Amino acid sequence: MDRDFLIDLFADFGPVTIRKMFSGFGISADGTNFALALRAGVYFRADDQTIPQFEAEGSQPFQYQTRAKTVTVNSYWQLPARLFDDSEELADWARAALAAAQRAALRKRPKARKVAKPKVSSKPAVGRKPAQRPAAKAKKATRR
Repeated sequence: MDRDFLIDLFADFGPVTIRKMFSGFGISADGTNFALALRAGVYFRADDQTIPQFEAEGSQPFQYQTRAKTVTVNSYWQLPARLFDDSEELADWARAALAAAQRAALRKRPKARKVAKPKVSSKPAVGRKPAQRPAAKAKKATRR
């Protein structure tokens, strides 16, 4: 699959951004990634609300092989082949995938930043001088 094919595929859905990703492309709308085009397949973002629709079509989640095992990515499911010929229904599925991606983004909370605690050392600071302002700069500051 190439970029032009994907742009045509999503024409009824609306404008999409297509970026190189792994061995294929990531497809996004409004800054949200909702589809992957990998290994001659298109995978849409899915969640508890949309997975039954994929299952009813006989679709499978995205999988890839590592040296040790097969990894299943249950959040992306293969687009049914029949939709490649039905651009209007594909647009409906794409809207559902975008909604699933947006719901997933809402569930992700930004991680709270940990406040660094000052390090307290039991060892005395040997050979360290306290920071001092150079005398020349101190004079300039008082002349004004």
